[in-house]
Amino acid sequence: MTDALTLRDLSKTYRNGFQALKGIDLTVPEGEFYALLGPNGAGKSTTIGIISSLTRKTSGTVEIFGHDLDTHPSHAKQCLGVVPQEFNFGQFEKIFDILVTQAGYYGIPPKIAQTRAEEYLEKLGLWEKRNTQGRMLSGGVDIELRRSMWDFLTEMNEKGTSIILTTHYLEEAEMLCRQIAIIDRGVIKEDTSMKAFLNQLSEESFIFDLEYPIEPVTVDIIGVKFNLIDPMTLEVTMDKAHALNDLFQLLEAQGIRVRSMRNKSNRLEELFVKMVEKNLQGAAQ
Repeated sequence: MTDALTLRDLSKTYRNGFQALKGIDLTVPEGEFYALLGPNGAGKSTTIGIISSLTRKTSGTVEIFGHDLDTHPSHAKQCLGVVPQEFNFGQFEKIFDILVTQAGYYGIPPKIAQTRAEEYLEKLGLWEKRNTQGRMLSGGVDIELRRSMWDFLTEMNEKGTSIILTTHYLEEAEMLCRQIAIIDRGVIKEDTSMKAFLNQLSEESFIFDLEYPIEPVTVDIIGVKFNLIDPMTLEVTMDKAHALNDLFQLLEAQGIRVRSMRNKSNRLEELFVKMVEKNLQGAAQ
């Protein structure tokens, strides 16, 4: 199986001498849902810009489904789609017309394009805005629309589309992506599975919504801390030595009935912040 994307020793130095990319290597397998994350100025936009031919690289190679971007640019670009937050279309056109026009650039007949435009606008909850000018859309979306976007991307990926996601919403990266690469100061700091990366956490905190109000939990267990936020909400912090099923059994033994649970904070965000802070400290030394 051909990899969806291969970057080898990719570098970018701007005219002012700033090194945005310092010889990065990255491989995205076909069919993967991949998160490319990093702080502002880390090199994410430069990387995507080079892949999409909007930014000229200084050195290195880019292959998209086996097609070298230098020697076979047309074949490579036929395998690529880019969805930036910034406007890159006629801002005064109606949303429906924008989709049909864009499809035409890829040789899709108008009737087929119109059918697909209706299908995708319906899926994304934007059908009612089909006659709205593109400039009236916001780069940000509400929670309901964001959830429908997650479902849409997951469906695309399950049908075989390889996806690279760059985002500052780390919750969605954790929820959607199976692989993760973190870039900082032009260098790939992590390139691993999401599961392996999250396993670096030494402890996790959960919020339990309870069926009935309770008094403060007085059970003393090594590696487990209880904090009663209010009579109906219990916070539990536990290290990796304890299994979640054991915790449920413990709560059940104390007569505590759980209605629902969630992570207290985004696990990916917690690790990401720690990594960036560590890199900043290292750079300052």
